[in-house]
Amino acid sequence: MIILYILALLACFVVLARVVDLFFISSLDKISKDLRLSNDAAGATLMAVGSSAPELFVALFAVIKPGDHQAIGIGSIVGSAIFNLLAIVGAAAWVKKAKLTWQPVVRDLIFYSIAVALLVQAIWDGYFSINEAIVFLVIYVLYVVAVVYWRKILPYSEPEYIEEVEDSHGEHNRLTKHLDNLLRFIFPAQKHYYIIFLLSVLIIAALSYVLVEVAVAAAHILNIPEAIIALTVLAVGTSIPDLFSSVIVAKQGRGDMAVSNAIGSNIFDILVGLGLPFILFMSFTGETITTGGDLLGSSMILAGSVVLLVLLLVVKKWKVGKITGFILLATYLFYVLNEVLKLNGVGLLF
Repeated sequence: MIILYILALLACFVVLARVVDLFFISSLDKISKDLRLSNDAAGATLMAVGSSAPELFVALFAVIKPGDHQAIGIGSIVGSAIFNLLAIVGAAAWVKKAKLTWQPVVRDLIFYSIAVALLVQAIWDGYFSINEAIVFLVIYVLYVVAVVYWRKILPYSEPEYIEEVEDSHGEHNRLTKHLDNLLRFIFPAQKHYYIIFLLSVLIIAALSYVLVEVAVAAAHILNIPEAIIALTVLAVGTSIPDLFSSVIVAKQGRGDMAVSNAIGSNIFDILVGLGLPFILFMSFTGETITTGGDLLGSSMILAGSVVLLVLLLVVKKWKVGKITGFILLATYLFYVLNEVLKLNGVGLLF
């Protein structure tokens, strides 16, 4: 039975990746042009919201599922935040060297640090209250306002880039080609890009529901805490859209957009991905959300990863390349190793 669950997880992750690669990126670029958004603004808002939809729906389904499964929602978002910051920014830095425009990065890091501090405080206390959830959403609204008006506070120019013409789909096996053809049959023509964007989100929501059900079942069969499954397997799987989109734009020379996408996704994940489902749940039930003890160590690692990224950017004078990418990717691998060793009671850190 566990083999079937693993296959179900892999299938969901593959479909998520293909939907983003074939439809999400192109529709998002067109919508961004319609709204006349800058690269960093598009990455921090539309791309972040769209590609973070899996985490939002996973958290939502986790809290409304009968039983005490909140740790899955919180764990997937904490794990995704670590993956986005270390693995995705690291991968974007590795594929192409870039000089970041520091003004939008500073903006995102300020709000991200606030979000992480609030998350660590809530996990440290062991529960979320409805007031904390409301604060999360209010801060996200302030972040969106800051994105729109940040150029007036700290003026900066949009960096130029040369878009590389390449086949982003590569060579696929026959099964993947059949999947692509099926998705093209489901989605409308490219000119209906608003419908394509909304349909992508709906498909992501449906797959997220399946992911929650499969993760709960797999955790029970393997006798592994649900939080550990969420911090590792679900976190990586639901962050695949962020990874693909950030690497693609990084290859095009849009390092600012790649970094803003990763950090902006984390801001959305924490503030909205937790705040919105928790408000809905607590408003209807009157209960508080317990966080679980397995998440404290990972939340502290998340806070440490923020400090690491800030130090690297300052030392490198806002330049990212293979060295930065290697350090971030190696740190993420160390984190995963620590989580695996914790299953046997021999964690390296927490």
